[in-house]
Amino acid sequence: MAKLGLFDLEKHFAFYGAYHSNPMNVFIHMLFVWPILFTYLVLLHFTPPLVSFSLPNNLIANCGFFFTMFYAGFYVFLDVRAGSLAGLLCIISWVFASFVANHLGFSLAWKVVLVAQLVCWTGQFIGHGVFEKRAPAFLDNFLQAFLTGPFFVFLEALQMIFGYEPYPGFYDRVKAKVDVHIKEWEEKKKKKNL
Repeated sequence: MAKLGLFDLEKHFAFYGAYHSNPMNVFIHMLFVWPILFTYLVLLHFTPPLVSFSLPNNLIANCGFFFTMFYAGFYVFLDVRAGSLAGLLCIISWVFASFVANHLGFSLAWKVVLVAQLVCWTGQFIGHGVFEKRAPAFLDNFLQAFLTGPFFVFLEALQMIFGYEPYPGFYDRVKAKVDVHIKEWEEKKKKKNL
C-alpha cells in the first residue's frame, strides 16, 4: 500500500527513475552506487565515538554507525520487505567497511577511498552524460538522491532478478509518473533552447 510524505516510495522512486531511465545508466548505477556508500562508511569509521557503549569486534558507535542505522531504518519505512534486506546490506557494509578501515589505517584508507570515489563518480557521470543525456538527480535534490539512491538500485535489482514489487501495480504507477517527469523535463529543455 502506498505511503505518503517522506515515506512515499512511489514519489521518491519516480523522481529517481526520471533520471535513470536508460538501461546502461541504470546498470552503471547498479555497479557504482553501493561502492560509493561503502567507501563513505570506510572514512566515517575514523570519526570519534558519539556514545560510549560497547559493540563487538572493535566496532564503534560513531558517525558511520548512526549513518548506517538511519539509512537502514529509512529503507525499512519505505518498504518493509525490500527495505529490511537493504537495511541488512547497509549494516553488513558498515561492519565490513569498519574491518577494512581498521586493517588499512587512516593514512592508506583515505587514498583507497579517494581512488574508489573518483572511479565510481566518473562512471556515474559517464552514465548520465553519454547514456542518459541528463544531469544527475543530486543536482536537483541532493538529499533525496543520496539517501534513496542505494535503496533504489537495490529495488531495481530485486525487480529485474525476482520480479519484486512492493505492492501490486507499483511499477506501472511509477512508470506513469516517470514518463510525466521526463516529458516535463523535455518540455523545459525545449523552451530553454528556443
